[in-house]
Amino acid sequence: MTVALPWQVYELTDSPAAMGVVGAIQTASILAFVLIGGVAADRIERKKVIIVADLARALAAGAVGLLAIDGSLELWHLGPLVVVFGVAQAFAGPAFGSIVPQLVPDHMLLQANSALLTVNPIAFRFVGPALGGVVIAAAGTGAAFLLDAGSFVLGAVAIALLAARPAARLLEEGERRTVVQDIREGVAYVRGRSWLWGTLTWNLFVLPLTWAPYVVLLPHLVKNDLGGDAQSLGFIFAAGGVSAVLTSLVLSQTRIPRRHTTFMYAMFGFGVLDLAFYALTQAPWQAMAVAFVAECGFISGVTVWSTLLQKAVPGAMLGRVRSLDWMTATALTPLAFAGVGQLSETVGVRPVMAACGIAASLLTIAIFLLPGMRALEGKISL
Repeated sequence: MTVALPWQVYELTDSPAAMGVVGAIQTASILAFVLIGGVAADRIERKKVIIVADLARALAAGAVGLLAIDGSLELWHLGPLVVVFGVAQAFAGPAFGSIVPQLVPDHMLLQANSALLTVNPIAFRFVGPALGGVVIAAAGTGAAFLLDAGSFVLGAVAIALLAARPAARLLEEGERRTVVQDIREGVAYVRGRSWLWGTLTWNLFVLPLTWAPYVVLLPHLVKNDLGGDAQSLGFIFAAGGVSAVLTSLVLSQTRIPRRHTTFMYAMFGFGVLDLAFYALTQAPWQAMAVAFVAECGFISGVTVWSTLLQKAVPGAMLGRVRSLDWMTATALTPLAFAGVGQLSETVGVRPVMAACGIAASLLTIAIFLLPGMRALEGKISL
């Protein structure tokens, strides 16, 4: 999907602005439902939430794939697809992010997260994009959408094989709690901890500056400036996937520094500079090299962040905290998707990518220097 969706949009329109709108619709759908998804992740058995979300995405991707093969696919058809994907992610994201402590003992959380961040990039950033590029080149985007639909069915089956786990938050007999009350409880928990609201602030402002240009502008850069094709784009994504796998394997066998928050922000600051370097590339192989190096920083930071949340946040609150994590990561992203697409058509793709990378790096440094950001260093060992 990471290759098929943008390639399909550019085949239909060849417009970064159109891709920006499609991305904005998907992220807006996540934003609209993610807090409810967090409450569901705490109140309902988490594996059931993930299964329903996977099956919904399988149906949506399959329908678009059939339309593409039939030759009747139009741009507006992609709107319902990304809405379903967004809403499903709003429920699956918090559930998936909070189910790990129910599956492994506390002392193995770092290894479990490293394992997940080894397998996930193999599929999401390496095999998936590379296979997507090859399938599109050989059989068109319709076949890639259908293959993606099959992957969600397989995912639902795999999750269904997990042993049943109770809901994380069990209401006492006679207790009545509204969804709004549960959301407020989660917000209050985050507000009282600087290391939490500070990093969620980083999500809110820095992630849109990096994710939107990566999704909207990198495919345009490859297709129109670097002389690449869908397969080239797939291999660029795959280069980042290889780096993510290797980094995760190394982290699973080493000890995270005691100053884990400092390490996490150093890695994030290093990773977000990739956009500035993409803007300097002149060939697909150079973009592959940038993706390989930058992903090392991102995966290191994400591994530390996931483990820190799972160790520091109570299990009955983790789904809601994870939903706030998702919400802040997507709150401004729809505007960023639309904005970078429009801005790039005015000033160019490369200047926008470079400016976003530099701004993201400076913001990362500023947020790290907020009081209380390193409060857990020395208190919680990862």
